[in-house]
Amino acid sequence: MRNLIFTAILLTACVVLPSCDTVNTPTLPLATHPDSASWQPLFGEGLEGAKFPTGVWSFNAEGVLSATKDKTIWTSREYDNFVLDMEFKTDEETNSGVIVYCSDRDKWIPNSVEIQIADDFAPKWAKSDKTWQCAAIFGHQAATESKVKHPGLWNRYTITCADHIITVILNGTVVNTFDMRKFTSAKTNPNGSRIPPWLSVPKAKMPTKGYIGLQGKHGKSLIYFRNLRIFELTK
Repeated sequence: MRNLIFTAILLTACVVLPSCDTVNTPTLPLATHPDSASWQPLFGEGLEGAKFPTGVWSFNAEGVLSATKDKTIWTSREYDNFVLDMEFKTDEETNSGVIVYCSDRDKWIPNSVEIQIADDFAPKWAKSDKTWQCAAIFGHQAATESKVKHPGLWNRYTITCADHIITVILNGTVVNTFDMRKFTSAKTNPNGSRIPPWLSVPKAKMPTKGYIGLQGKHGKSLIYFRNLRIFELTK
């Protein structure tokens, strides 16, 4: 009888108190991937909360998101401070990316920050500039080490955007910490390297709020995403 009473009390408490089913709050700075199972999905199962060209992006029966064209899928609203957790899988020669702080979805390339996704094992990308390789802040700052897996294997990304600081964790390792305030030029990076001319807005002048996007396939190379979850940080 005591066990029955205790069980009833516990069940009642779980109904009354939201702490029985709380969202796991990440503690910053993150040193590895968080437990994001309780976070909000970036997009709904029917791609609610997304903006994209009709027929390009879709989830399959296993919950894997992919695209048939080189078109970006966007969130329908802007985010400022957040942690974005996901898994991605590359194809041979994949060139994709995660886009944050986008202020203009129609002209997103100069008006956003892109965290690169690439098949670094393909000669095309292995021989490219390090700021074009996986986990780089594209065109600006290379990852500290290469942690992306071979095509066909799942990788995990955790991207923290906290005001001007963007931190990238790839497969358990912090590989990039990017301070937008240091990138005051549209022509050269702080280390003197050249910035691609199409990135014409200095990162230091960009707002730290905007849409989140995922790039679609480039050429014949596919990109796959799953378990896309977001936690919004309070200031």
